[in-house]
Amino acid sequence: MIDIRPFASLGGANHGWLDAKHHFSFANYYDPARESWGNLRVWNDDTIAPQSGFPPHPHRDMEIITYVREGAITHQDNLGNLGRTEAGDVQVMSAGTGITHAEYNKEDVTTKIFQIWIQPTQTGEKPSWGARPFPKDDRAGQFVVLASGFAEDTDALPIRTDARVIGATLKAGETATYRLGRDRRGYLVPATGAIEIEGKRIAARDGVAISDQAAVVITALEDSEIVLVDAA
Repeated sequence: MIDIRPFASLGGANHGWLDAKHHFSFANYYDPARESWGNLRVWNDDTIAPQSGFPPHPHRDMEIITYVREGAITHQDNLGNLGRTEAGDVQVMSAGTGITHAEYNKEDVTTKIFQIWIQPTQTGEKPSWGARPFPKDDRAGQFVVLASGFAEDTDALPIRTDARVIGATLKAGETATYRLGRDRRGYLVPATGAIEIEGKRIAARDGVAISDQAAVVITALEDSEIVLVDAA
């Protein structure tokens, strides 16, 4: 099944400094048909104004992956972690038994992120945070695992859940295949560009919920940057 969720259909709220769009029920947005997708619970498309951001707030028992699309995000938490993650790069926070963090756009330009929350399969562990660069050239024409709960994905940021977060950059006309498996669920969003799956056009920031598919074949109609979650 391929279920396209157009960007215009997403919930959300504009707070002035933050324009947030929600692929799944979140905060004051509730849609019983879009509460989660497997163990994927949240996919927020956030546009954050310069010199603004989220003040300190707590999390617990959640794997939170931030994919920076434009600008940069600065993270600070009560464990002493401090880091700045730039466009194309990824940060991961395993909230574990509890963590308080802040996220700020300290840049003079707008920052755009995807923030993805996945329910953990391991609980009761200490919280942690990490980030690393993922050059877009390394993803050219192919999928690269950015964050993973599987030990064999040694180059990915570790998360404590049965899931992977994957990225690819495709030139117009290029095709890439991801072998999902019929027992898995996929959720895909083009950060930029436009793609085609099974003859269906998907524009930038549209969501695609995928199930009962052994493999997903993606063709870029324009130069495209793609993020995919492979969920249990």
